[in-house]
Amino acid sequence: MLSLQWRKQEREADLPAEIYVPLVDALYADVRSLYIGSSAASLAALLTAWKTGALWLIACAAGIVIVTALRAVDMRAYARIRPRLQTVESIRHWEQRYIFGAAIYAFQLGAWTFMTFYFTDDAFSHLFAFTVTLAYMVGTPGRNFASNRLVRAQIIGEGVPMSAALFYAGGFYYAVFGLCLLPFFVALVFISDRLRNTLLEAVIKGRDISLLANRFDTALNNMPHGLCMFDANQRVVVTNQRFREILGLELEIGQKGQTVRELLLYSVDAGAILRSEVDRLAREIESRLKGKDISGLTILKQDGRTLSLTFQSMAQGGSVVLIEDVTERKSAEARISHLARYDSLTGLPNRMYMREQMEKALVGADSKPVAVMFVDLDQFKQVNDTLGHPRGDVLLRAVADRLRHLVRPSDIVARFGGDEFVVVQTPSSGPEEAAALARRIVATLSDTYEVDGHQVVIGASVGIAMSPRDANAPDHLLKIADMALYWAKADQRGTWRFFEPEMDIRAHARRTMELDLRHALANNAFQVFYQPLFDLKTKRVSTCEALLRWPHALRGMISPAEFIPVAEEMGLIVDLGKWVLTEACRECATWPTDVRVAVNLSANQFRRGNVVKTIEQALAETGLDPSRLEIEITESVLFQDTRATRAILDELRDLGVRLSLDDFGTGYSSLSYLQSLPLNKVKIDRSFLEGLDTGDRALVLLRGIARLSGELGLAVTVEGVETVEQLALIAAEPSVTEAQGWLFAPALPAREVRTLLSSTIPEMLERVA
Repeated sequence: MLSLQWRKQEREADLPAEIYVPLVDALYADVRSLYIGSSAASLAALLTAWKTGALWLIACAAGIVIVTALRAVDMRAYARIRPRLQTVESIRHWEQRYIFGAAIYAFQLGAWTFMTFYFTDDAFSHLFAFTVTLAYMVGTPGRNFASNRLVRAQIIGEGVPMSAALFYAGGFYYAVFGLCLLPFFVALVFISDRLRNTLLEAVIKGRDISLLANRFDTALNNMPHGLCMFDANQRVVVTNQRFREILGLELEIGQKGQTVRELLLYSVDAGAILRSEVDRLAREIESRLKGKDISGLTILKQDGRTLSLTFQSMAQGGSVVLIEDVTERKSAEARISHLARYDSLTGLPNRMYMREQMEKALVGADSKPVAVMFVDLDQFKQVNDTLGHPRGDVLLRAVADRLRHLVRPSDIVARFGGDEFVVVQTPSSGPEEAAALARRIVATLSDTYEVDGHQVVIGASVGIAMSPRDANAPDHLLKIADMALYWAKADQRGTWRFFEPEMDIRAHARRTMELDLRHALANNAFQVFYQPLFDLKTKRVSTCEALLRWPHALRGMISPAEFIPVAEEMGLIVDLGKWVLTEACRECATWPTDVRVAVNLSANQFRRGNVVKTIEQALAETGLDPSRLEIEITESVLFQDTRATRAILDELRDLGVRLSLDDFGTGYSSLSYLQSLPLNKVKIDRSFLEGLDTGDRALVLLRGIARLSGELGLAVTVEGVETVEQLALIAAEPSVTEAQGWLFAPALPAREVRTLLSSTIPEMLERVA
């Protein structure tokens, strides 16, 4: 209703200054959108003029640039003069200037669009000019809705030439397009009206709120506190309800005329203040009311709550006293101070407080060495995953208690977050004493824990840095102790290691490899080599195993054993595996149709990537028949969620992809895999060939696995064949269907594999035929 009244008033007479002035301010307020939009439109016009070379477009572009510059100057001028514009008459001129400039600019855009259609037949320029002008028109309601006249002028200035351009372009559909724009232009007008009404209502409500705030500002600002005003004679002039509540005063007390001592005595009667405190408090308060001491005052009530008094002198004499119950604030400040320095779960010092303590301990460190130990719990994640995070928290508190009992009073134990702790041995007599403490930490933290009825066993690894031998700065010591911890966990969990300079070198090399890996993946610097598998029955290549190779520009060919583990830790193995899969499928599509390609998938790919979808995409992209793709998995894949893994393998089998169990016989090989999983092939690990030509047991074992697999309907491949004698022995076993190894061929680039596939039967296969 209010907005309707103002709209009626706007039509019949001028708006009052408090309404009209903010509307004009809104026109000049959005300087960034004007600069950005105008600059973009100017550049667009210049681009079409440059592209087409049409003189009229050059003139349009120049005009747009000039008007843009003039409008920018006008915006700056308004910003400078605005503080002196307070009346409707003084600001109306600026509204008219803005409307005139914006309307001229809009008409120039529309004219630019029309002339682009009229003088050129460049489709890009047509589309570019039309799109830019339309975009500017769409932004008109949001930028200039404060003036209805301006919005209508801009829409007409832009819309009429745009529609005319479409009609001029000719053709029935262009004409329909032009007609369809008309409702859009009308809708923009309605949107602008709606925004303007919203702005009017906001301005009106803001004015009303401002008036209300001015009337009650003093009362609202003092409501949270008790207030007592004293006159020049130190007698009460007025108190508020909060003041009486805090001191326990009755309603009729504290209204007018009481002295400070009388108020305190009333408070004693109410049980708020001790009688023994009255004289002292009266002297201190009276001293502050006289202006001799303007500092705050703290009072402790009988119930233990804390009151804070502040004093403010008045110009006419007398003072205002504000009283606040700060009990919760003091308690919160104490809690915050504790939380800022201590870990909330274990009660140990946190990282920040630990660093402060280390700085103190390192003073004079040349004569008193300090040992910094980074402690990390082994197998803690499994506890969280199996028993849940609440029990994991119980375990962390138990670990903290054990560490507290292991150290001396002068030592420091802190939790750095997660399952990481730091122990600072200060002072330390040297590496022997530090090693002894590290040994006790590993042994003590590895003892069994009782957690909510569960027997829990974890381990601990420790990295040690010494000052001044290794470093003197807290951050540097922590960094190199963490580095020593990394190598302790990498070499053997459940142990401790001192920092060594070689660790930094190795860490730098690893960081370099990580950067090189990312760069190589981004720039397709990897290659796929292929090692053939020979069918012992047909004497031909039946499958080629895809193997990732990294020809480094400086280091030459880097072994997969060196960079694959790093890629897995970095999470790059999924992207790498996807790339190898696609490349292998693309290459296989060029081979004879009876040759398959085998691609290894790691446990991380099963855990982190959508294996089925990735394989489907690779097959679809390369057009390879699914039956020609063989996916090789190792037992590490099967150690994960067996139900989920089995479901994935079933999907792959249904897709038509062949499945092979690689390196069978290593680790914890289980014959149940051969029966329970949808496998097509078993690849017997090369370790079974060791001693094959010197002993019967190795041969019996190999033949047993081969025959068992063959009877289960699985193809059998023997890996690592390097001698003709080994080939003769395995070829004599009918269940062995394929052989792979350096005897036949190493892993070869794709070009050489194609040559091999078209070559004759290898001589060694002829001899065992």
